[in-house]
Amino acid sequence: DVLIISDDVYEHIVYEEGSLVRVASLPGMWDRTITIGSAGKSFSVTGWKLGWMYGPAHLIKNCHVVHQHCVHQIPTPIQEAVARAFEIELSRLGEPESYFVQISRKLKVKRDKLAAELESLGLKPIMPEGGYFLMVDWTSLEDKLDLSGETDTERDYKFVKWLSKTRGLQVIPPSTFYSKEHKHIGERFVRFCFIKKDQSLQEAVEILKKLTTELGIQE
Repeated sequence: DVLIISDDVYEHIVYEEGSLVRVASLPGMWDRTITIGSAGKSFSVTGWKLGWMYGPAHLIKNCHVVHQHCVHQIPTPIQEAVARAFEIELSRLGEPESYFVQISRKLKVKRDKLAAELESLGLKPIMPEGGYFLMVDWTSLEDKLDLSGETDTERDYKFVKWLSKTRGLQVIPPSTFYSKEHKHIGERFVRFCFIKKDQSLQEAVEILKKLTTELGIQE
């Protein structure tokens, strides 16, 4: 018997119409799925630590028990703000003026531009169908860099720390999301966040352009 906890926090940030398939909507899955949502992700207010979950009563009742005993301070003003935001957005869901429609369109432009720029530098981005993170294969640079000064075991950690210290550019080492025996899967990648101002994204690209030029990859 399988129980699913479905992390749908990026449910409104998808780039191809109809590309999101909710696990709970699949045949026979409603009764065994808890779906999680996030105000911080849905409305781009990551400091608002407010979320929700839904599912069948026999699963949600257990969540009620846990919630009752681990949450002691309720952010009532934030709850009210999120409730009002949903009232507005649900009334125009799918319409051009909908925030959920606009945010996906704006982020798709940022995703495509950043991916194209990185690809032109010899890096290999993996295009996400949702969310606002871009996984990028950085190993085309690896043989040309001296990362011996970094003491971490994982290669992506070495590169990320070196990049931060020497170039002032911070990206995320994805091996941190893997168990010890599987960290090698994420080492060849770094993760870029593209829900940023265009100027910030361009500054990141310029840093990498300068680096690849110094390494003889880019003229």
